[in-house]
This record gives sequence, structure tokens and C-alpha cells, in this order.
Amino acid sequence: MLATALAAMPLAAQEMKSRPAPEGARAYIISPQDGETVSQTFTVRFGLSGMGVAPAGTDKEGTGHHHLLIDVDSPPPADTVMDASVKHFGAGQTETELTLAPGQHSLQLMLGDMNHVPFDPPVMSEKITVTVE
Repeated sequence: MLATALAAMPLAAQEMKSRPAPEGARAYIISPQDGETVSQTFTVRFGLSGMGVAPAGTDKEGTGHHHLLIDVDSPPPADTVMDASVKHFGAGQTETELTLAPGQHSLQLMLGDMNHVPFDPPVMSEKITVTVE
């Protein structure tokens, strides 16, 4: 699933280097909570500490934008692109309405820089699991 997304990434984006993450920066999911049961359509609220949120393409130190990883087993490499398992929030959004099939799903946030490249070290939330009814 993730491998097919990587193949679609433009060469220029693959060659970009990760920017350093500010010390202590962290992403987190405000809601839903880990282990929560949700309806098929639910709201995911993003949190960020130690950095600011800015739209993709904004060249301002200490800022980035969210990517939501859905049912991804391990943190993706720096050259990951958006597909059904990686949702991009390049306008600086801090929440989204998500519709998933019934069953268990994992959710995790990853912050990307102005060019969508994860920071070094990655600014990622803990992975949570939700059960969709």
C-alpha cells in the first residue's frame, strides 16, 4: 500500500532533505482517544506542541503541516506521498472528518515541512487504535 504511494512521488521531492525538528516538538491526537469506539464518520482533532502549524509551501522555521497515517504499520520513509493511507492537510488544518469501514483502525499524525518532508527526528504522535461501528 505505502510502496505504491512512494513510486508516485516526484523525483524532486524524493531528493529533499529533512529539516531539523525543534527539541521537544511533538504531535498528538486530541480526539478520538486510543481505544475509543466511533461511528463510520467521525472527527479527528490534531494537536502540536513546540512548533507552529503553517500551510504547505510556507518557509517559516519551526512550522509544518499535518499528515494523518491510517492503518500504517510503521513510520513511513521521508519520501512518502499521500494516498488512501496518508492524508495530507497542506492548508494548515487541525482537524478532519474521516469515514472508515467498520472494524479496527490505527491513526497516527506525522508533521511535514513546507515540502511535505518529515522532520529529523520525525515529529509524530503516538499511534492510536479506534473501533469503527
